[in-house]
Amino acid sequence: MPDSIRRRARSEREEIAPRGRRSDSIDNDGGIFRKGFASLTELALSGVQVTACAVDLESGKVLFSVDDHLSVPTASIGKVLLLIEVAARISARDGRATDAGTSAAKSVRPAPGAEALSILNRTAQDSVGDSGLWQHLQVPALPVADLAALIGATSDNLATNVLLRRIGLDAVRARAESLGLKRTLLLDIVRDERGPDDAPQLSVGSARELATLFRRLARGEIVDETTSALVRGWLSLGSDLSMVAGAFGLDPFAHVGTDHGIALFNKTGTDAGIRSEAGVVTGPRAGVAYAVTMRFNDAALSGRLAVLESMRTLGTDFLEYVF
Repeated sequence: MPDSIRRRARSEREEIAPRGRRSDSIDNDGGIFRKGFASLTELALSGVQVTACAVDLESGKVLFSVDDHLSVPTASIGKVLLLIEVAARISARDGRATDAGTSAAKSVRPAPGAEALSILNRTAQDSVGDSGLWQHLQVPALPVADLAALIGATSDNLATNVLLRRIGLDAVRARAESLGLKRTLLLDIVRDERGPDDAPQLSVGSARELATLFRRLARGEIVDETTSALVRGWLSLGSDLSMVAGAFGLDPFAHVGTDHGIALFNKTGTDAGIRSEAGVVTGPRAGVAYAVTMRFNDAALSGRLAVLESMRTLGTDFLEYVF
């Protein structure tokens, strides 16, 4: 296809992409999320399955959505459900649950208690490759809270399996059900290879449920404020800023606090042909809870790079909204 025709087609797709306006009617020549919508539209036309949702952190208003009701594979995103169950048990057993409505509770990160410091050993049955640091370390056992921190920071697969051996998938599923999640599930332990008798995916989720879940975490509404704060703390350690969060200009290894007024906690999921991210980004003007999953043909590097570029373009729109 000649470049002139390709440019014209791209321009036409940008013109038909959904548009919106800032709530304060600032004229930004095309409206909020225009670039992100145009980028997602172009990907969808090329055969990429896109599911996405963004909601305003304060009002809960849906800012945009793309097939956000669909339950699709989300790779490691489902580990958030495990972290929620771990945090709820720590809060309950250490007797530190607090009123979710108190501003004082929201400003204090809970100190570790007996449950958080319980030591868990890794076994040969837990072993798995890919993401995570523990498989490369010599230490054979770690406290529960440290395992949760490893999952938040590096999506640690070995730590995930060790915690799941203690917690149990049934408990994680029950917790998800109690939170009202119907399309978002952690289906299995992490496996190097999936056989015919294994769940076909590690986790699935819908963009609407994930965006809402992260908004509730930000507002201290998941179980209680102490539980929510624990999960937020672990996720704020996340070092994967290769997707949506790549647009925020943060240090991948040090963004627990705010930087230029921007704060983030997020969880990513990566698998062959899957890039997924859910998170909350806040700035001086506003906050956004978001979830985006892309399923694509990963046969060529160009396809993967196009997906990542589109996710960062959407992140640029989020940054504009909150900043």
